Amino acid sequence: MEVILKKRIDGLGAPGDVLKVADGYARNYLLPKQLAVHATERNRRHLEHQIRVIEKQESKDREHAQEIAAQLVDVTCHLTRRAGENDRLFGSVTTADIADSVRTTANVELDRRVIELSEPIRELGAFTVSLKLHADVTAELRVVVEREE
Repeated sequence: MEVILKKRIDGLGAPGDVLKVADGYARNYLLPKQLAVHATERNRRHLEHQIRVIEKQESKDREHAQEIAAQLVDVTCHLTRRAGENDRLFGSVTTADIADSVRTTANVELDRRVIELSEPIRELGAFTVSLKLHADVTAELRVVVEREE
């Protein structure tokens, strides 16, 4: 039976691929789980249209992420926190704190999930934080944590 894949399946193919598979595999697995559709002319046209729509949306998302990255090139976020001896913070600086600081400093709305911190910042100093704005677009942000007076 010929089917058109709707999602990536390891060892089988990518979305949009037209494959000939065993009838039972298609009837019992691919079609019920909506991983594939019958390879009819109507389904081919529909899938091509969906792929064009998705590619157009991806292009818009990528351009928006590049605009945000360009706005954040020279931005430095200054955060003040209470600290004890040896410049250790009472608490920590999290991705939500950094997103709030970017919102106030650069007037750019960032989701905290795009900020990549392996662990929260727990000491005073200057840090470079990576931002994954899109699958193809990354940026770096400078964060300076200062002692609160």
